[in-house]
Amino acid sequence: MKGWNEFEIGSVLFPLDEDGSKAQEKAPSERKYTENSSRSASVSHWRVQKPVHNHDHCINCFFCWVYCPDASILAKDEQMSGVDYQHCKGCGVCVSVCPTNPKSLLMFDENEVNEDAIARWPQKERK
Repeated sequence: MKGWNEFEIGSVLFPLDEDGSKAQEKAPSERKYTENSSRSASVSHWRVQKPVHNHDHCINCFFCWVYCPDASILAKDEQMSGVDYQHCKGCGVCVSVCPTNPKSLLMFDENEVNEDAIARWPQKERK
């Protein structure tokens, strides 16, 4: 087995323990993932800060969903519904790609209650 730093830049790692085409026809919860995939093994213990989602500012552009390296952005009925904190490692990519003003995702301390973070949300910036 190779370590993360032994792979060539641009390498693609397949997280599924079955044919990828067939797996795409199944719901994520029904797919067979490899033991070392981020779906099976949580990396949330790395996190110092977590992204908090504010529904009031979200435009459902799904940039966060597309760019999240761990598929930790949750969506239901074509709307973002939150963050999967069991798999989120707190990298902040979702926050950096969010286009709204103010952003609908912001990083907060890991131990902060989400409702408290939303209560302190910044106002729209004037340009």
